[in-house]
Amino acid sequence: MSATALPDEPTSEGAAPAVAPVTRSVSPAEAARLLSRIGLGLLALVAVVALVMAFTLGQKLDSMQEQLARQSGDSLAQATEARALARQAQETVRDTAARLALAETRLAEVALQRSQLEELMQSLSRSRDENLVVDIDSAIRLALQQAEVTGNVEPLLAALKAGDQRIARAAQPRLAPLQRAMQRDADRIRTIASGDNGEGLQKLDELMRLVDDLPTLNAVAVRGLNENTALAGVIPADAPWWQRALLMVRQEAQSLLRVSRIDRPEAALVAPEQTFFLRENLKLKLLSVRLALLGRQVDTTRTELAAVSATLNRYFDPTSRRTQAAATLVQQLQAQVKATTPPRVDDTLAALATAAAGR
Repeated sequence: MSATALPDEPTSEGAAPAVAPVTRSVSPAEAARLLSRIGLGLLALVAVVALVMAFTLGQKLDSMQEQLARQSGDSLAQATEARALARQAQETVRDTAARLALAETRLAEVALQRSQLEELMQSLSRSRDENLVVDIDSAIRLALQQAEVTGNVEPLLAALKAGDQRIARAAQPRLAPLQRAMQRDADRIRTIASGDNGEGLQKLDELMRLVDDLPTLNAVAVRGLNENTALAGVIPADAPWWQRALLMVRQEAQSLLRVSRIDRPEAALVAPEQTFFLRENLKLKLLSVRLALLGRQVDTTRTELAAVSATLNRYFDPTSRRTQAAATLVQQLQAQVKATTPPRVDDTLAALATAAAGR
């Protein structure tokens, strides 16, 4: 490099003179050396920076390697633990599967035993129900035959009540319709029996009241004589003497002799003191009718009513209104006994047939 000297410029008057800068020239060799020094400094700086960076990277790599080593160790330990847990889980699963298979086997055995037990219980229940139905059917049919023969419904009512109690103790819902049918039949029979007995007992009470006032045949002659005497005693006051004399003779003749027809001599031969026993005997027969009617003994009732009717017709005056009223009551009782229908338990028999069929 070369330095060019500048020409001196003129200064004004009175001004201080300017100091000229000192310049020197630089040779090319020095410039080259300067440049080389600068380049070496730069290279050294770059090298230092590179070394620092390399050292820093090395430390980071070391730390990363240590971290990776720790993580791989932890991963290895976790993997080992996971394999142990997996092995333990597999063993637990195998054990659970074995236990589950055993439990399923036992459950199948228990289900089979339960089904067998239920079948056995159902079989025993059906057998018990069938035996119960058969026993009730036999008892009711026997009581029904007895009621039809004797006319007494008490054994039939007792059989229905006993069957109802046995079904209630058995506590079988399947037999509930049979129990309701038996209750309906028992109520109907009881109602019919009580209604018939009530009406018949009223008529018997009325007959008992009429017995003491019924006129007997042996009292007809005395009554006719008194009536004829009363009629003959009526003599007109204005009648002539001869007519009054004839009426008096006629009255005396009628009081001495009376001619009448006697169809039943045994009734006319009853002494007045025996009339009391005749009436008491008739009352005893009516009591027998009452007992037979309460006992639903149809044949006995008919027999006693026939005896009462025969006694009325034989010993008591058939022309009397009281006797006719008593005979009418006896005829009504006889008609009521004849119209008495035998007891029926159709609902119970139908329910027994349904229960015996298993429906």
